[in-house]
Amino acid sequence: MLFVAMGTYYKKPFFKVASFRRFVSLVSVTLIGALLLILVLRTNSVSTVVAPPLNEVYDYTSSENFKLPKQNEMSIQLEERNRLPPRNVDLFPNLTQDHIVIVLYVHNRPQYLQVVVKSLSHVVGIKETLLIVSHDGYFEEMNKIVDGINFCQVKQIFAPYSPHVYAGGFPGVSLNDCKDKDNATEKHCLGTPDQYGNHRSPKIVSLKHHWWWMMNTVWDGLEETRGHSGHILFIEEDHFIFPNAYRNLQVLTTLKPLKCPDCYAANLAPCDINSKGEGGNTLVAEKMGNVGYSFNRTVWRKIHKKASGFCFFDDYNWDITMWATVYPSFGAPVYTLRGPRTSAVHFGKCGLHQGQGNNGACIDNGVFNIGLEDTDKVTNINSEWSVRIIQQQQGYKAGFRGWGGWGDERDRQLCLQFAKMYHSTNTAGSRRVELSTS
Repeated sequence: MLFVAMGTYYKKPFFKVASFRRFVSLVSVTLIGALLLILVLRTNSVSTVVAPPLNEVYDYTSSENFKLPKQNEMSIQLEERNRLPPRNVDLFPNLTQDHIVIVLYVHNRPQYLQVVVKSLSHVVGIKETLLIVSHDGYFEEMNKIVDGINFCQVKQIFAPYSPHVYAGGFPGVSLNDCKDKDNATEKHCLGTPDQYGNHRSPKIVSLKHHWWWMMNTVWDGLEETRGHSGHILFIEEDHFIFPNAYRNLQVLTTLKPLKCPDCYAANLAPCDINSKGEGGNTLVAEKMGNVGYSFNRTVWRKIHKKASGFCFFDDYNWDITMWATVYPSFGAPVYTLRGPRTSAVHFGKCGLHQGQGNNGACIDNGVFNIGLEDTDKVTNINSEWSVRIIQQQQGYKAGFRGWGGWGDERDRQLCLQFAKMYHSTNTAGSRRVELSTS
């Protein structure tokens, strides 16, 4: 009786417990599945590298990871202008598939710029590509000259953090900035001197700032070029470009991986700016020059990884910084491929911020003539030519510490920010900057 009673007593709860266990199992499986789905979604949102949207320029000043100077009205206006599409698209709607983008890097020498623009207008193939003009700040006369270009697609960009844009503070001149060889402690002024005891000069440091900002913006910031996988040609406002330059460069960039796989770049002109080439029927591999140089994104990535070395080397010249510290860090000679005859010449005779006005004093006393021969107007590079390597090249020896002018910690940090500004990762609603300095 007791047994039956006990059996009856335990049997009924057994079915209740079993049903309850099945219910709990079902709910548990459902919850685990939901949690796994949420986890996967969150993991994807955290780990995905997000490039800046095509129609957005991030306001990095709002992030604790970025310490760019607070923008004034002019800086904001220039950055907005940088988002404008190229002009003359209606006249030249199609860029060729293998086009080489041309970047013209200018300061404030309108007399020079007029010469360069006129030379570009005669370049064979110029209508097939995009010309980007990068300004160190805003100068109305320079802007008007570029506005008059009608021979190709053209886009203007303006350095929004140029010292020329900031009249009352860094990166321009601050009232309490140290000057010349001031002792910061005694004068109670701001600034860290270079290795020679000299404090920063805004119009001088703008050289290096502009070049580095331009490189980062062209390769990684602009909608028109951040997906460009080919070469980009860089020229300056005192470089006269020959009619055959673009066609020659197309040949050189095609031959480079075949004839000189160790070459990093292709140049329009010899490294020695006073040379017009050796002539003959041989390609030349030599030290990369600073007149009409071109390279691709692979090389840019190598350069960008050396941002720390570039930004902390005490020399206000971007090219000397590259020759003295960045290129040597690659571990092997940095060669460029060029033809035996130049396709560009350097004609500047004035300082960086001269060449203004109409007195003509900066260009051969008002007369500027380049003696072009017939061979300078057509492609004059043969794909069958061999390559002569110039191994003994003049350069800066180990231990060279730079010519100075770049000792202020604020300039160095601003330089680093330019290297970071287009490299962000979206992590849980915040932006994390990742930069390799190895």
